[in-house]
Amino acid sequence: MRPPGAAFLDRDGTINVKADEGEYVESTDELVLLPGAAAAIRRLNDAGLMAIVITNQRGIALGRMSEEDLAAVHSHLEELLAEEAGARLDAIFHCPHDLDSCACRKPDIGLFLQATERWPGIDLGHSAMIGDSEKDVLAGERLGMATVLLGRDAPDLAAAVDALLF
Repeated sequence: MRPPGAAFLDRDGTINVKADEGEYVESTDELVLLPGAAAAIRRLNDAGLMAIVITNQRGIALGRMSEEDLAAVHSHLEELLAEEAGARLDAIFHCPHDLDSCACRKPDIGLFLQATERWPGIDLGHSAMIGDSEKDVLAGERLGMATVLLGRDAPDLAAAVDALLF
């Protein structure tokens, strides 16, 4: 039997509307799901794949938001996904650090390693990374995952998930 994989998802620009350049989604009222994102995550759930968010959150390092603010945003994200499509995330891992100050900020792989420490059965070679930036794709490629760059390989999360599942 093939070991299970996971779908690793970037957050901003992949699941929810990305804030303007230099801005951050700092509160629950700023979080807006992208069309079709909740249904796409539900399809991952229904296919038996873990749905794990891997997100850089530099706004914490810059003092724009706190860990508590981010936790509230993530809680709201999970509520919106459940309400819209009955979708769920298995986990959310975030990097709160500034640029070039850690090994977890994408395109580094530390957040992915945290996920495999939590779930040692995840086979990264049978997993995928979906995101809207080259940093997302580079992180996935470094770990031997299939990668989907939104805007290049697929127009949105729904199309990316369709490509992975079919």
